[in-house]
Amino acid sequence: MQQAVSNNSLHMRPILRRASPSLLSLLRRSLIPSLAPPIPTLLSALAIMDSRAQNGLGPSRKLMVLAQQLRLYKPPPPSDDEEEEEKIEEREGKVVSQLGFAESATPVAQQPSEGFRPKRAAVLICLFEGDDGEFRVILTKRSSRLSTHSGEVSLPGGKAEEIDASDADTATREAKEEIGLDPSMVNVVACLEPFLSKHLLRVIPVIGILSNNKEFHPSPNAAEVEAVFDAPLEMFLKDENRRCEEREWMGEKYLIHLFDYEVNGNKYLIWGLTAGILIRAASIVYQKPPAFVEQNPKFKVLRNVHKDTTMP
Repeated sequence: MQQAVSNNSLHMRPILRRASPSLLSLLRRSLIPSLAPPIPTLLSALAIMDSRAQNGLGPSRKLMVLAQQLRLYKPPPPSDDEEEEEKIEEREGKVVSQLGFAESATPVAQQPSEGFRPKRAAVLICLFEGDDGEFRVILTKRSSRLSTHSGEVSLPGGKAEEIDASDADTATREAKEEIGLDPSMVNVVACLEPFLSKHLLRVIPVIGILSNNKEFHPSPNAAEVEAVFDAPLEMFLKDENRRCEEREWMGEKYLIHLFDYEVNGNKYLIWGLTAGILIRAASIVYQKPPAFVEQNPKFKVLRNVHKDTTMP
């Protein structure tokens, strides 16, 4: 009996390497017959899972592993200097913020007497597995009739409302309103640290996984969205199709990244806040830094912020 278990272990090693962490645990327990079903039963279950994934009826093993990885994600802790700045800002009622980069990277504070607090918003980074096995993200081109950011590429999302219980609720609700994506189709697995938009809107990126992408048929709200398309997430870690512009604010220089993308004869420019969020998301998903220098700004403390203040 012990010999049989040992032989089964050897045969299972290639399968264990491909399986998700939850499957690994189940399969390892299966080597002890008294604790779990026999290995052939579990192999049949894996085969059924693969068949369902190939027919668009369930998540692939790759998506399951990604979901498990992202559920364990924790935003990086601030440095000692940033911790001290945050303590000061908490005491004085200030706001930690920045443009197009994760909020923890560089603080931009304000005078507490102004009474300004950034409004909260959330965007959905909806990932799915493409035909070639790559992770892809759903993007929109905003309507040219909108008063702000008209015609720009963005992630589905918007401002939080009182009915929203969480940032995930905000992101998925807005995605349904904008492109007809049913929240029940999206498995929310992580929230990234906040970003700040040009108009000082605090934006929370919410990562969700779309298992049955073939069942999703976009129905864009014409008042808000001109087009819905998807792009490879890994593109935001590569130098291909990327250019950058140097900007300056308050005497500090930083880079704005712009990605040119073409699909089905349509050309899109992905830049600014959206590009910054996707660079961070891609770094987390693929667990590696981008192939280019981001050059985050080191803004000084801003002493005069009001509701009409914007950043370049």
